[in-house]
Amino acid sequence: MTRTYAAKGVSLIELLIALLIGSLLVLGLVQVFSASRTAYQLSEGMSRVQENGRFALDFLQRDIRLGGHFGCVNDQAHWVKDPTEGLQVHLGTGLALTHPLNFSVSVQGYEATGTAPGQTVTIGGASSGWNPALPTAISDLAPVAGSDVLVLRYFGGRGTPVTGITGSAGAEVLNFPAAGWLGLTEEGVTAPTLYGVADCSHASVFPGTGSSGQVSVSSALVSPTTALVGRYTAHPSGQTLLYRANSIVYYVGLNAVGEPALHRARANSTGGYGTPEELVEGVESLQLLFGQDATPQLGATTPPVGNITTQNTATTLLASAGNDAARANEWRRVGLVQVGLLMRSPQRAAAPEIADASSHPRVLGTIFAPPATSDGRFRASYETTIALRNRLFGN
Repeated sequence: MTRTYAAKGVSLIELLIALLIGSLLVLGLVQVFSASRTAYQLSEGMSRVQENGRFALDFLQRDIRLGGHFGCVNDQAHWVKDPTEGLQVHLGTGLALTHPLNFSVSVQGYEATGTAPGQTVTIGGASSGWNPALPTAISDLAPVAGSDVLVLRYFGGRGTPVTGITGSAGAEVLNFPAAGWLGLTEEGVTAPTLYGVADCSHASVFPGTGSSGQVSVSSALVSPTTALVGRYTAHPSGQTLLYRANSIVYYVGLNAVGEPALHRARANSTGGYGTPEELVEGVESLQLLFGQDATPQLGATTPPVGNITTQNTATTLLASAGNDAARANEWRRVGLVQVGLLMRSPQRAAAPEIADASSHPRVLGTIFAPPATSDGRFRASYETTIALRNRLFGN
């Protein structure tokens, strides 16, 4: 006897239901993956911003604290006590206040137009210009609009004892222990062209060429002529130290791929700046405020008292100074620098756009509105107050 069996399988309805359930599961997995990816991007962006902000502040803090270091007596003591004998600069006579080699002023700033505390800046749409106007040597570095510029001058933190000075004025040779060359060439400066020599009574800045154990004054560049032999050799052995002299500028510029980054450039003995160093990526804006001593006119009879009473932008600080001498005096009153950084993630970080104006990032009172077109970058601001250790008045 033959039996007949009905065909068995999956009906169309069952298939559709299975597809629906499978699609829902896949959609759920996609949502979970997308949310995880967004969270990862945001976390990565926050981490990079925090890391870069910490490194940027570390660079700035270290150099700002050294501002005004001119050996065992700081620049304030040299200039307030005896401006004609205390500090001599043999790199050109009659240098303008804004000249890179004017070591008579150890800290200077340039305020980006429209970025004073209380003003609002649209990211990516800041107007160009600085007050005071940038000197050509700095504008040639192409700093980005909407970011302040800082100039610092000082002797390096590591000096080496001068064991002897020979030769005639303008062509001296300074000898020192060979191991001291390491301190003169730190931070990757393998061939310094600016040097400083100081004891506790005098300090001199001069152009030179050096190698392990010896530095020669570059006579072709000296103006006015040096007189190091008679000025320093009469002092006790070990008191006269040789340093690398630094005149550096900090600014925000674009790197090779068009991203904003904190840059530093060093002045050379001919009055220009060398190849800029890209220090930290993701620095979108640098903002500065300068704290000044209460003494309005520094001098031999009116030394600084150590009481910081005002904090101003570079524009406000110089508002009432009518000439270079008055402007230089205002900069010599600076005892601290407030630094603010607007940082952004190097890549898109799935950061939500902040629509509420009250939540826009602020840097030292400057409000930064989001760019016209959302770029998804994570942004954060960092601020710190840095005392110039060599302007801690009274030392």
